[in-house]
Amino acid sequence: MTALALTPIERRAHRAAAHHLQPVVAVGSDGLTPAVVREADAALNAHGLIKVRVFADARETRETMLAELADRLQAAPVQHIGKLLVLWRPIPEKEKVEREGRQAGPRMVTLVQPSRSGNHRPTIKKVKLLGNQRVTAAGRVKRKEARQISPKKRAED
Repeated sequence: MTALALTPIERRAHRAAAHHLQPVVAVGSDGLTPAVVREADAALNAHGLIKVRVFADARETRETMLAELADRLQAAPVQHIGKLLVLWRPIPEKEKVEREGRQAGPRMVTLVQPSRSGNHRPTIKKVKLLGNQRVTAAGRVKRKEARQISPKKRAED
């Protein structure tokens, strides 16, 4: 097992994307336990780009942890800044499709609308949405509008 290699441009893009992320895995005084590695693996499958907080004080220890995590999880080490480690691995195709919400056929959605006065219980309603429908911020179901084709594009066809 070897870690992925990133080009400097890819590394810079991943560093920028990870800037606003919060650490999802914490490595305590026990070091890299199997549970920590499992959690990091699950987080990489779900998110692709994660931050790991290491509570060790020695920089060399953190550097070896970054290298070991990247090697064990077949991920690319993106950045080591302070006590934070950033890792990246492409999201597997199955999780990517589930994460983007592409589902075949209708899907059930629960709408929760608070009462106008705030003193009563919220209204809870289950709605079946088709593939071309969405729920607005106000809780209404709308159909996706047909795409507008520009006159230039129409002339080409």
